[in-house]
Amino acid sequence: MKNNIGKRIFLNHLFKVLIISLSLFTIIPLFLILYHIVKNGISVIDFEFFIRLPKPPGEEGGGILHSLVGTLILVIIAFIIATPLGIFTGVFLAEVKDRFSNNLRFLINIIQGIPSIVIGILVYIWIVIPMGGFSAFAGGVALAIMMLPVVIKSTEETIKMIPDTLKEASYSLGVNYTRTILKVVIPSGFGGIASGLIVAISRVAGETAPLLFTAFGSSFLNVNPFKPIDALPLLVFNYAMSLYESWHRIAWGASFVLLVFVLILNVLVKIAGAKWRTRF
Repeated sequence: MKNNIGKRIFLNHLFKVLIISLSLFTIIPLFLILYHIVKNGISVIDFEFFIRLPKPPGEEGGGILHSLVGTLILVIIAFIIATPLGIFTGVFLAEVKDRFSNNLRFLINIIQGIPSIVIGILVYIWIVIPMGGFSAFAGGVALAIMMLPVVIKSTEETIKMIPDTLKEASYSLGVNYTRTILKVVIPSGFGGIASGLIVAISRVAGETAPLLFTAFGSSFLNVNPFKPIDALPLLVFNYAMSLYESWHRIAWGASFVLLVFVLILNVLVKIAGAKWRTRF
């Protein structure tokens, strides 16, 4: 009996050591990446880094203003496209139970599993070639396609968690189904839906592959959505592959900015999600 107890204690400690070791094995590489980005990136950043345009190849200095503006434009385009489509599709999947909704849900799962570079190629065929050139609009469409599954699933799960009594109270006052959805259901799930939108934005903010085939990149400040445009991930990719040490330093700085942006978005997700969960 004592031998069995001792064996169980030993196995329990062994399992704990194994779990801790595997956790450290997973976490340490992440912290090393964060350490190198912070170490090499923060030394480059100052106020002028955000308000200057890039210098010619080989010259010292320059900034990332064009990439910041381009990233903002791309995210806005993707947000405008993905938000209404994602929210109303999520509401439909939560409210309707039939074969079509099941097939649609299956299709959304397939889209979520498509590699980002494939989405970029598809948008290149569908939009870039017919329009005769790369553009911010094409890049925004590619990012919107990547956002849709996240927005749809988060909206669907949020709507399912809203108590039926809210809808029943609305119906009892003579409000029709459409207005109940628009005025009661969606506002009640705003926190959860907003969390899903922020997660979707944080996911696409660092995407490079689809933008290579759509937005393409540019060394100039451009606000025309139908012209090539730069973005932080494109700048990091192009500058990191260059032969110039000054560009490498700018790439580290842009990586740090992108990292901070994604971390801020994740903090906002936690705050929005916590506030919404307290309501139900």
